[in-house]
Amino acid sequence: ENKIYVGDLPSDASEKELESHFSSYGRLRNVWVARNPAGFAFVEYEDHRDAEDAVRGLDGTTMCGVRVRVEHSSGKVRPKPWLRGGYSRGFNPEDRCYECNERGHYAYDCRKRSGRSYRSR
Repeated sequence: ENKIYVGDLPSDASEKELESHFSSYGRLRNVWVARNPAGFAFVEYEDHRDAEDAVRGLDGTTMCGVRVRVEHSSGKVRPKPWLRGGYSRGFNPEDRCYECNERGHYAYDCRKRSGRSYRSR
C-alpha cells in the first residue's frame, strides 16, 4: 500500500508542512489534508517501500506542533464519530466533490484541486 494515514493533526495543518516531513522518505504522489472535519491527512508515495519507511520513522513524532499518528491506510471507510451507531455508507457515485461540485469523485481525487497535486491521472 502506497497510501498512509496521518492522524491527530491540528486544524491548521498545511500540505507544505506535511510535504516537508514526508518527502524525505521518497517521492510523493499526493498529499491531502482534511478540512471539514480537520485533524487528519493522507500521504501517497510513488513506492510502497517509502510509505513503509515513513510509517516506521514518523509515527509518534511531532508535526505541526503536535504528536501525530502515522499508519498504513486500510483503504476502508472508517466510521465517522458524528454518525450514530458507526454507520458509514462508503462511496456513492452521486456524491459531489467539495472542490469542483462534480459527481463521481471526492476532493482528494479532484483534478481541479487548488494547490499542488502529485497525481499523474
